Amino acid sequence: MGWLQRLFGMEKPQNAEVNPTPQSIAQTPSTNAAPTATQSIPPERLGLSGEYDQSGLAKRVALAFDEDPQLDDVNTLWVAQTGSTVVLKGKVPSQEILNKMISVARSVNGTTDVDTNQATIG
Repeated sequence: MGWLQRLFGMEKPQNAEVNPTPQSIAQTPSTNAAPTATQSIPPERLGLSGEYDQSGLAKRVALAFDEDPQLDDVNTLWVAQTGSTVVLKGKVPSQEILNKMISVARSVNGTTDVDTNQATIG
């Protein structure tokens, strides 16, 4: 079972990308107002296919972990997000694997920090 399946109960969508192109959100024009520009999605809320997703960053990090052959699903570790910070919590087998996960998580667009305070080695 992969990261996306275990953490979010979903298979990888066909068009899923770790760093997708954001879709535009059309604002509803109010009456008597000039047409408004489209609003962009914050990078940490960008879903797997470029749509708005409250947990978009965490899902894209999980996808990045799935796509890295060195990172088998560590079923004792969870990926979450607090704003643009990726939170890794649980247990990892080694410091080397944790370091690799931090590196992969930092490479995902929208990540400003990786919090490992709740991750243990063992």
